[in-house]
Amino acid sequence: MKLLFDQNLSFRLKTVLAFEFPESVHIAALRLETADDSEIWKYAKTNGFTIVTQDADYYELALMRGIPPKIIWVRSGNTSTKYLQNLFLQKVQKIKDFIGHAESICLEIF
Repeated sequence: MKLLFDQNLSFRLKTVLAFEFPESVHIAALRLETADDSEIWKYAKTNGFTIVTQDADYYELALMRGIPPKIIWVRSGNTSTKYLQNLFLQKVQKIKDFIGHAESICLEIF
């Protein structure tokens, strides 16, 4: 279970979730920070990632193109990285269940 953190999320989330999702990465580490959504989508699909984002565009791509990749849409608005770290830690099992469910497209977390 690999998470691909979008540019609009802190790279620190990867570190906090490393135990639960060890192969996760931030797009900046892949030098994709200037890539458009379609390029990131393709990378995630080809490499087995679930995209984690605050951007509605990926949800819309998922509706048009289907899965994979799956989308985790963080709907908490502008908030601190610490808040998001705690949010993700509270939702680890929900995230794993979502990724493991073949037909699920998008998980919204608040």
